[in-house]
Amino acid sequence: MKEKNLPVVALTLGDAAGIGPELVARLLSQSGITANANIVLLGDAWLWQDGQDIAGMTVATQAVQSLADVRARPDTRLPALFAVDTIAKAQVVRSQPIAACGASVLTVLNLCMDATKRGEVDAICFAPLNKFAMKQGGLKHEDELHHFAEYLGVTGYFCEFNTLGDLWTSRVSSHIPLKDAAAMLTTERIVDAARLIYKSLQASGTAQPKVAIAAFNPHGGDGGSCGREEIDIIAPAIKALQASGFPVDGPFPADTIFLKARDGQYQAIVTMYHDQGQIAIKLMGFSKGVTVQGGLPVPITTPAHGTAFDIAGQGIADVNAMLNAFKIANRLGAARL
Repeated sequence: MKEKNLPVVALTLGDAAGIGPELVARLLSQSGITANANIVLLGDAWLWQDGQDIAGMTVATQAVQSLADVRARPDTRLPALFAVDTIAKAQVVRSQPIAACGASVLTVLNLCMDATKRGEVDAICFAPLNKFAMKQGGLKHEDELHHFAEYLGVTGYFCEFNTLGDLWTSRVSSHIPLKDAAAMLTTERIVDAARLIYKSLQASGTAQPKVAIAAFNPHGGDGGSCGREEIDIIAPAIKALQASGFPVDGPFPADTIFLKARDGQYQAIVTMYHDQGQIAIKLMGFSKGVTVQGGLPVPITTPAHGTAFDIAGQGIADVNAMLNAFKIANRLGAARL
C-alpha cells in the first residue's frame, strides 16, 4: 500500500563492468527493503537483468514511464523501475574501465539529480563507479562529488563523509596529491568541515554528536617542532567552533584518535586529508563503510568500496556496505520531507 511520507530514493546500478548490478539485486532482495523508502531503480533493462542473473535471484519491480510517476504510486511495496538506454551489452568488458561505462554512469546520475531539482526524488544511492572510466567517459572533475556540486549549483563548502556504523569522518582535502594537502588547510575550511558533519549527523538521527578534530602532523606537531599547522591553523578553528557552541575537541594525533572514536567517545572525526581517515575506516570495516556526499542540497550515498573488478561477475560480492548506504539515504531523505 502507499505510504505518503516515504522518501523517494533513487537507486542506480553503478559501473556496468563492476559488481554494482549484482549488489543492487542483492539489496532489493532483502526482506522489508521497501518499508522505509519509495524506491526507484534507474538503469538499462539488460544490465538490471544481468545483475539478477549474477546474484542468482529474481526481484519483482513495477515499471514507471517517468520519475514523476514514482511518488504518486498507489502501492510502494515493489521497487519502481525506470528503464533507460545508456549502454549496449556489447560495449561492456567485464572488469575493465571502459569509457562507455563511465559515460553511462554519468548519464544515470545526471537523470537522478535532474529529478531532485524537480522535487521528484528525495535522496540518491548509487552503486560503485570507477573514476577512471568516468573520466574517460566525460567526467571533467577530480571526482564525482565535484561533479555533483557543480551540477546542483553548490557554492558553499562540501566534502565527502566516510561512515562506519555510528562513526562518521569528514576531511578538509580529498582527491588531491598528498604534497598539496598542507596548502588546503585553513581555519575556515576546518570550521566548515566540522559544522557540516555535525549538522549532517543530526539529520541522520544522532541528536548531539561529539566531534574530534585530527592533527595534521605526526604526534600533533610536537609543540611546533614537527610542524606548526596545529598551532597556527587547527587550534584557532577549534577555538572558534567551541565559541559558537559546537562540541568539538582536539587536535588529536591521527594515530590515536580513532581508538577513542572506536570506543564511542566521539561520533565524528574531522580529518585533514584523504587517507588519514580512509585507512582507519576501511581497516575497521571495509565491507560495511559508506561514503556520504556532504554539503549538497540532496542526500547522495554510496558504498565506500569500489567496483571490485577482481570479483565482478562471480556472484560473491558482499552487500553490507550497499545496504548501509541505502539505509543512510533513507534517513537523510526522510529528514527532507
